[in-house]
Amino acid sequence: MNRFKLMITMMFLSLVALAVSPAVKADEHDKKTILTFSQTIEVPGVGQQFLPAGTYVFKIVDSLSDRDIVQITSKDGLHVFATILAIANYRLKPTSKTVMTFRERASGQPEAVRAWFYPGNTFGEEFVYPKARAIEIAKVAQQPVLAMPTELAPEIVKSEPPTQALRAAPIVAVTPKGEEVEVAQVIPPKTELAQAELPKTASSLPLLGLMGLLALGLGFGFSLISKRDASTL
Repeated sequence: MNRFKLMITMMFLSLVALAVSPAVKADEHDKKTILTFSQTIEVPGVGQQFLPAGTYVFKIVDSLSDRDIVQITSKDGLHVFATILAIANYRLKPTSKTVMTFRERASGQPEAVRAWFYPGNTFGEEFVYPKARAIEIAKVAQQPVLAMPTELAPEIVKSEPPTQALRAAPIVAVTPKGEEVEVAQVIPPKTELAQAELPKTASSLPLLGLMGLLALGLGFGFSLISKRDASTL
């Protein structure tokens, strides 16, 4: 019976390990990332908000169905520089390192942050600028830029947790001509992107297959033990 108990215990622990391992990355829900910039960059804020060269922490502090809220703080977390709206954007191939993309800017001007991609993720965060500034950036970059009402700009630089105003702020995209268009015309909804990506992503089939093999092994073990017990009667 000792062998029987040992076999059951090993099988059980294996199944538990398989069930738990996919959830290990859940601790990375806020995608906290420490980034060092060698030059001044622009981030959404009141008018033009610049971060001098230095080290900063980017992390998600709130995640809603149609947006995320990203916070930029000092390395020690004691000072909040910006609390920014972001929409999920997509890249074809994830990388093992953090990627920051920037908008094209006029010569000599600090680059404006466009999107942040966490290592290993195909979905990233595309930042939303106050409309007045978004129009200016769109004209220079000759690309649509995500925008929210300019009057909400002060909410971006508050050091408090995300406000209801940011959670409910309407988001549009502005073209280089200053025209408003729906966000979906620039960035497809996350649900559509996820459905398009589904056939290419890893599925749970290998996990289910392995669990099935373990179950078969358990059944085979029961069979051997039953035969051994029957032969000793």
